[in-house]
Amino acid sequence: MESATTPIASELRKTALNAVHRRLGAKMVNFGGWDMPMEYPATGGLVAEHKAVRNGVGVFDVSHMGDIRVHSGRAIGGALAAVQHLSMNDASKLAIGQAHYSAMLYPNGTFVDDVVVHRLGEDDFLLVINAGTREKDINWVRENTRGFDCVVEELSDAYTQLAIQGPRAVDVLQKLTDADLAPIKNYWFTQGTVCGLPNVLIARTGYTGEDGFEIYVPSDAATSAMVWNAVMDAGREFGILPCGLGARNTLRLEAKMALYGHEISEAINVWEAGLGRYAKIDKPEFIGREALLAAKGAGVTRALVGLEMIERGIGRDGHGCCSENGTAVGVITSGSPSPTLGKNIALAYVPPALSAVGTTIFVEVRGQRVKAQVVPTPFYKRVRKAAVPAA
Repeated sequence: MESATTPIASELRKTALNAVHRRLGAKMVNFGGWDMPMEYPATGGLVAEHKAVRNGVGVFDVSHMGDIRVHSGRAIGGALAAVQHLSMNDASKLAIGQAHYSAMLYPNGTFVDDVVVHRLGEDDFLLVINAGTREKDINWVRENTRGFDCVVEELSDAYTQLAIQGPRAVDVLQKLTDADLAPIKNYWFTQGTVCGLPNVLIARTGYTGEDGFEIYVPSDAATSAMVWNAVMDAGREFGILPCGLGARNTLRLEAKMALYGHEISEAINVWEAGLGRYAKIDKPEFIGREALLAAKGAGVTRALVGLEMIERGIGRDGHGCCSENGTAVGVITSGSPSPTLGKNIALAYVPPALSAVGTTIFVEVRGQRVKAQVVPTPFYKRVRKAAVPAA
């Protein structure tokens, strides 16, 4: 309940690039309390941005994401032990300079948040977390590392984070850095000079299903705008476009990348979300491990599937799924037209008995039951370049 002294709406938070987005004519929206660009109509909007990333290159401001560093306390080993306790993947297997996808879980095996863990040093880790769960995640990390010999630092506001994504991303960024990007594999990172700025973290990661890089530069407005403009200039020959949250969502949906509050949440466990391959049950201990073991033995009651609409209509987030006679069977977590495929697609939770490819499911769209079909996922998978054989 709101009290009389509670403001109706707190002021939106802004990234250091907010003025740049507004000068570019971005359509701005409230995203998890942040004033963020949804799309840039002056350069074509969502579909043009999406296609630029699939076919060339686009750049996103993702500075609203959170960053938590966990490093050694009095002795080496405390940070690794803490990260192992906090996250379901096995951070001990990471080499220095490598990252992996993971998640922090509640004791019942559901999601606090999904995270990307970077190993900066022997006992030094960077956790990149979601914007909408930033405060909750930081509190969770602090609370659950109290018994470990480590130091937890929130670095979220120290960096402007840019995601340069698409098959020409490497060509764009290579113009701006002294680091050799070619040897960096997917989910590895390095540090180098970017736009004259030393020690910039350069990670070959992203949330689009394409090749690309995420760079972390100082978060003051002048530096942030300088780097943004340099990226745009370097990408002009490749048709670079500024990209907003709309294209980010359609790109990640085609690649079946989970979004917190949709495919994963505090009500969904790892097995249901189809992310069991990242849960290293053979680790001795992590929060949620015992619950996951029990849930695996019991079996899942719902499964995440891909749907393609085979009748006219768009299944949107929250639309119900039903049988032909109208019996409710599930719900869509994310749905949109696919600019790459030219079809309407969605992700949905349904009973395992209805999860086989080819199964017909009906989606409730504006009071009508619209036919859809379970299809393989991801809906889109980029073609990776074949390795060039040695001479």
